[in-house]
Amino acid sequence: MMDKQSLHMIRNLMFRLLPIQVMLAALGAVNGIVSSYFASNYISVEAMTAVGLYGPVSMLLGAIGAMLSGGCAVICGKYLGMNQQEKLRHIFSMDMLVSTAVGLLFAGVFVFSGVFDFAGLFTRDPLIRPIFTRYLLGQAVGVVPMLLTAQLTPFLSIENKGNRATAAGILYIIANFVFSFLFIQVLHLQEFGLALASSLGLWVLFLAEAQYFTTKKAMFRFSFHGISWNELIPVIVVGFPGAAGYMYMTVRGLAVNNLLEQYTGAAGISAFAAANNLLNFFWAIPSGMQAVSRMLFSVHVGEEDRRSLTDIMRVMFLYFIPLMLVIDLAVIVLARPLAYLFYKDTASDVFSMTAQCFRILPLCMPFSIVIMHFTCYGQASGKQGFVNFLALMDGAVCVILFSFLLAPVLGIRGVCLANVLNGITLNLLILGYAWIHQKHIPRTMDELMVIPEKFGVPEKDRIDISVRTADEVVTLAERIQHFCQEKGIDEKRSYMAGLCMEEMDGNVVEHGFTKDQKDHTADIRVVYKDNKIILRIKDDCIPFDPKTRYSLLEDQDAEKNIGIRMVYSMTDDIVYQNLLGMNVLTITI
Repeated sequence: MMDKQSLHMIRNLMFRLLPIQVMLAALGAVNGIVSSYFASNYISVEAMTAVGLYGPVSMLLGAIGAMLSGGCAVICGKYLGMNQQEKLRHIFSMDMLVSTAVGLLFAGVFVFSGVFDFAGLFTRDPLIRPIFTRYLLGQAVGVVPMLLTAQLTPFLSIENKGNRATAAGILYIIANFVFSFLFIQVLHLQEFGLALASSLGLWVLFLAEAQYFTTKKAMFRFSFHGISWNELIPVIVVGFPGAAGYMYMTVRGLAVNNLLEQYTGAAGISAFAAANNLLNFFWAIPSGMQAVSRMLFSVHVGEEDRRSLTDIMRVMFLYFIPLMLVIDLAVIVLARPLAYLFYKDTASDVFSMTAQCFRILPLCMPFSIVIMHFTCYGQASGKQGFVNFLALMDGAVCVILFSFLLAPVLGIRGVCLANVLNGITLNLLILGYAWIHQKHIPRTMDELMVIPEKFGVPEKDRIDISVRTADEVVTLAERIQHFCQEKGIDEKRSYMAGLCMEEMDGNVVEHGFTKDQKDHTADIRVVYKDNKIILRIKDDCIPFDPKTRYSLLEDQDAEKNIGIRMVYSMTDDIVYQNLLGMNVLTITI
């Protein structure tokens, strides 16, 4: 039966992390909105077409960034769950070095392509080709910071430095707008200035985020010493499904642009690009949800915590999707005012097509949230085959197939509907995958997620308890002591286990729960493994490391804080971590 207190804590944690992740995901969208606004209002519709043509190239860069950042996030999450922090620093250095090298390579390719006019690979229109060439040259300046910032974002989340990420994001938005106004309105650099403004804004964002990692407070700091080159292949393997999705979307973008050019002309490409660039701001919400869940899935797979894994998915169904439906409805209702942001002539074809995009495309977002979550869980749990299959179907096959069938008949509406049908199809595939594995329609969240029966510690060898009041602490020691004795643990260790947990959890309830006016939960887990008792307390209170307090007490009156002293004197090992703002204390007896 679902533990409502555990679900409550997971829900609160996810919604606490969500705003920062949404803001970080929205940065690229804001860049697109600013570019689209200046291109459509102050340059020309053709400049907006150049922005649309660059979309697949941006997807390719996003694919590489997603592969490295996604793979690092999943693997680092597992190491956090296993308390192996030294490996985190080695992965960080490797990630930064590889991202820089790849960024320099692509910047060189962009410059080469711009100088030698390879724009013909993207469009046959002789009017658009020189415009796109100039735009590509400006984008070359921002490739390196784009890839590096994609890597720093999850590491800032692990460091629990959301405020710095927020400040850097606000600075980026301001810089992007100021540079766009300067280069376009004042210096009249047109398409080159449009792209250059975006690129320089990315440098501002990168420097603002990177500064923290040069301080002594940072857990992650770059060093050539100890770089984990042996972790590069696992990072690529784990992150590849996310990268593959972007790569497939690159192919999809080229195919869709071709269909739009064929059946709706340049106006269709401009409308689709404008709508997508603004909708990317709203897509930041599912992307933020995905980032939060990916981190938590990784940590809880490392901890082999079955209940928390299912709770994450329940929060997605019970809270994330209803929230997204409300936002989507608002976008659909405001379709015409949103289209007016880009095109002032309400009688034009490009305005009408942009409004149609705003009315249809938001409908695919709730379906995509489900796909994103099952992809994140699959990456963390090693279901690489199914995740790669989902990426292929979601990224290219379904949208291209439905667009090919519907675009000749419905024009741009057909392309938009293809995205919705894609989401429905992928959700049915997820259900079918679970049905095939379970040999019946899944009845529980465990069955829908296809969590292996052997995953984690068997239920008979663990107990999970959620504590919210001091009264619940009173019975804790007796329950843990009884569990230990059932497992054949001697009377002394059984008593010590119960007493340790009662002391430490009582300390959390007495002090942590009363530091603010918020409701808190302490999630208790007791595991019997290899003839050892492993006790874990996880709470959502302010950061508190008992080891630091114990060190401060060593030279003080022995009667002070006797509970902490006693626990440290009778346990084999105590490890404290602050994971994503949660206190996690693991005690081995």
